[in-house]
Amino acid sequence: MRILLTGGCGFIGSAVVRHLIRNTEHSVLNVDCMTYAASEDTVNEVADDPRYSHARANIVNGVEMQRLFEEYRPDAVMHLAAESHVDRSIDGPGVFIQTNIVGTYSLLEAARKYWNSLGDAEKKAFRFHHISTDEVFGHLEPNDPPFTETTPYDPRSPYSASKASSDHLVRAWFHTYGLPTSVTNTTNNYGIWHFLEKLIPLVTINAIEGRELPVYGKGENVRDWLFVEDHAEALVKAVEIGKPGETYAIGARQPRTNLEVVKKICAVLDELQPDPAGPRERLIRFVTDRPGHDFRYEIDPSHAEKELDWKAKHDFESGIRKTVQWYLDNRAWWEGIRSKRYTGQRLGANT
Repeated sequence: MRILLTGGCGFIGSAVVRHLIRNTEHSVLNVDCMTYAASEDTVNEVADDPRYSHARANIVNGVEMQRLFEEYRPDAVMHLAAESHVDRSIDGPGVFIQTNIVGTYSLLEAARKYWNSLGDAEKKAFRFHHISTDEVFGHLEPNDPPFTETTPYDPRSPYSASKASSDHLVRAWFHTYGLPTSVTNTTNNYGIWHFLEKLIPLVTINAIEGRELPVYGKGENVRDWLFVEDHAEALVKAVEIGKPGETYAIGARQPRTNLEVVKKICAVLDELQPDPAGPRERLIRFVTDRPGHDFRYEIDPSHAEKELDWKAKHDFESGIRKTVQWYLDNRAWWEGIRSKRYTGQRLGANT
């Protein structure tokens, strides 16, 4: 299968690229315009493989997307390119509207025109798989059941609203034009090569350096955590055997409060690299909560586990240990980002 994949130098996209080249016979064209959170280092280990190529292009550019479809002639699309940080969406929602909504529209139209040019057998086999988030469902109260594929949409941030919009576009192109699309919604991902602004890498790196560990509010907000390499495997299964028109909710059944996550990172680091100054929990600082902070996200992945013959391999404890060890072993990568692109400053406080 020839896969046109967007956002392949980002966190989740690069995990999918690595999985495709390591573990399948598929070829992949990585379409990534290299925004602040993208890094070619994430795909270095597979960059020389003849089944991998990279096109530096912006999905908002419909003409460029049409050209790539015509030249590469993919059998499937995996659409991961997105602006994804809630705090940045609070500070500057415009780029989220452009990338997540307009970009998805441009890609859908390029895919539709290409798909319409195919023969009957190729049209039937073609797939357009859109990767989304559980944040489109809003938030859960402590005793609410987890999200499923049928949970009504209730986005509450500029980020989640833009992703909800893109999900609706993808489904509309299936129902209106017959384009064989599918959608996956996932929980919070974590793992290697994660850009420093997100909770787990930020806390891990701050703790390594002996900096304060900021926790919003009282740290009671709950997220359902999925190791990124497990997610990559699920996404490839979705494009290989998923059904057009379907939605799959992808999760690992690993909910934790933010404070529990931070304390676990501290405990693992204290074991792997003890700090002479004492246990790292001393560095935890509670800060003013984020505006409109959703209380809880959690997914019931039963449908996806059954239909995709998939289940997350990592529990949170094994996944976080791998993650922390990776950041200890790869200081050169994140120190370069610290010095040039993101110093660890708080985002999303300017309302």
